[in-house]
Amino acid sequence: MSEFWIYFEKGLRHILNLFAYDHILFLIALTVPYAFKDWKRLLLLATIFTVGHTLALMLSVFGVIIIRGNLADFLIPITILVIAFFNLFTAGKSSKQVSISIIGFVTLFFGIIHGLGFASYFKTILTGSPQSKLLPLSEFSLGIESSQIIVVFIVLILSYIVQTFFRFSKRDWTLVMSSFVIGVVLPMILQSEIWNK
Repeated sequence: MSEFWIYFEKGLRHILNLFAYDHILFLIALTVPYAFKDWKRLLLLATIFTVGHTLALMLSVFGVIIIRGNLADFLIPITILVIAFFNLFTAGKSSKQVSISIIGFVTLFFGIIHGLGFASYFKTILTGSPQSKLLPLSEFSLGIESSQIIVVFIVLILSYIVQTFFRFSKRDWTLVMSSFVIGVVLPMILQSEIWNK
């Protein structure tokens, strides 16, 4: 049981790490267009990310797919940028009008790319055969899912406060937060090591 908490906590810290804030930026961009009434859709999107992340780690652990770290580090902010721009163009539309398939695909892609980027470190914290890593991987994934739900919940609370007490419209809030995310992500893309070739 104590081993469960070790890997579960590693999954929690993987998302809730303020120094590796790309996850948090992605979750902000993913969540700001929604309200509490959309919790099922947000839970589905968080789970899609976790599935992609877990699948990528599993494929990497078994040596099926390996990706260069600097490529993953470049693609991660690109996916965040795509979601933020998508928000800019769909701000003000009802969440029911916006297709979940586009956001779901980008969320899955982000999960896969981030999982592949994290795979080399993940393999160093676990020793043994690939089969022996499946249970710790599941425990780690539960930590990731839980921490994403925490971040989504915090963003929803913040959205509620800003829209209720400060009278921001949902559209304005989405535009402001998506622009903020774009402003943070663009330097990450421009400073990527991929340009140093």
